[in-house]
Amino acid sequence: MSDKIVVLSTCGSAEEAASIARALVERRLAACVNIVPGVRSVYRWKGAVEEAGEWLLIVKSSQALFERLEEELRKMHSYETPEIVALPVVAGSASYLEWLSAELA
Repeated sequence: MSDKIVVLSTCGSAEEAASIARALVERRLAACVNIVPGVRSVYRWKGAVEEAGEWLLIVKSSQALFERLEEELRKMHSYETPEIVALPVVAGSASYLEWLSAELA
């Protein structure tokens, strides 16, 4: 298993998604962030079932940077409780994983 992770987060607007993605890459907390438009989320919030259109961020980073990445994401995010879920990368192309390492802080 590698030390790389994929972090998922959703945003309420394209502008917010782009701003967060750019900041994470500029700060070398992420090597790459994909922005997936058109996500429809259904969730329970404060006792009510809600539905919203969102933009999904797929953030490529490392386990060592997760705490800093989470802190920065919380600072920039408009949601009271943003989704921040890290998934381990158990395997991947050696050349891609090397590129990730080279691009991270």
